[in-house]
Amino acid sequence: MKAKRLSKVQRSSRAQRVDRITTLPQTIIEIILCLLPIEEAARTSILSREWRFKWTTIPKLVFLEDTVKMSTEKWHLSNRKKISELERERREKEMRCKLFYAIHQVLLQRQATIQEFTISIYPDETCFEIDQILLHLSRNHTLKRLTLDFLGCNSYRLPLCVFSLHHLTDLHLEHCYVDPKPIFNGLGSLVRLTLNETWISKKPLLHLLSGCPSLKSLCLTQVKLENQIHENRNPSIMKLFKCLTHIEHLTTWGYITRIVQDWMPELPPSLIHLKYFCIEELCFGPSNGFAFLGVLLKCSPNLEKITLEIETDDGYNEIESDNREEKFSLILEKYSDVWLEHLSELEILYYRNVKLELDLLKFILARSPNLKKVKFRTWMFGSREDLKMLRTLLRPPRARLIEFIFV
Repeated sequence: MKAKRLSKVQRSSRAQRVDRITTLPQTIIEIILCLLPIEEAARTSILSREWRFKWTTIPKLVFLEDTVKMSTEKWHLSNRKKISELERERREKEMRCKLFYAIHQVLLQRQATIQEFTISIYPDETCFEIDQILLHLSRNHTLKRLTLDFLGCNSYRLPLCVFSLHHLTDLHLEHCYVDPKPIFNGLGSLVRLTLNETWISKKPLLHLLSGCPSLKSLCLTQVKLENQIHENRNPSIMKLFKCLTHIEHLTTWGYITRIVQDWMPELPPSLIHLKYFCIEELCFGPSNGFAFLGVLLKCSPNLEKITLEIETDDGYNEIESDNREEKFSLILEKYSDVWLEHLSELEILYYRNVKLELDLLKFILARSPNLKKVKFRTWMFGSREDLKMLRTLLRPPRARLIEFIFV
């Protein structure tokens, strides 16, 4: 017996009952589409007439060259053919053209403003396509979050139009050359700034930071400070701290610490809002990492968490250790009045239990009455004496919760 065929009205009603996603609010649909890769979000346009333009209003766009590269490599593996160097370059250019064409098509079909934009790409010598994209964004959209990663190529110079994005709250830059000109009027809404493996001169860096009065989170890692790095050090740290009066989270690395001298005639401004700082590759070798750390501890009375990543290739040896220990003890004596009343968590990465590191640990513990957690990632491979000494040093009530991680 044949089943009774449903009428068009019945089929439509049944489809509406089953399709619950389409009836969701537009904001919820946009959140769902933002979780998909942009190419997958665009494919939803073929679902129905109602879905044809939904993807054109999502506020977040992410373009990754590696995704295009992976699809191309899969095609190469499927063909399993040996190709010449010239052919490989031709295909790479074709891949780049494909990516830029996709970006332009997406931007042209936009029906709403873009709030977050991410591009990760290997730039060529000219980079004019990227300049055009950034210029379009600066003129037609009120961007709030911008991430630019040029994948190991430091030759790309950031265009001036980026510094005219006055609605930015988050700016993340990797592998590029940053040079805000004197005409730069500041990014008044910027809250978070990340510069990773970027080239920038000392003066433009201070100029950039001084133009961000709302900055609360700053990350300077692997930054290449050009020229004058060993000149006029004291004014540098003074100016740097003056630019960070409202900072709450600070991440930097050992090379930046060289802008501080061992002895300073006066302390820089206090960072009363700073709650967390992290120093990557803190060097116990012939640098001024000790002095920078002492100044930072002295000027940050409201710290809640500290993360220190010890540089394991700092040239530390027994011959020079006496001189460094004497130098370090003088610095600790100078900042002996440091008091970290609000510090509750301390994390030390790649701890080796040499005397300098142990003295630093004792210094912080003695001045942290409310410390609750100490976390270690250590290079000690099961040395019983070292571990026994360490546990004795950190026994309760000094630190109620201790977590050891061995690598």
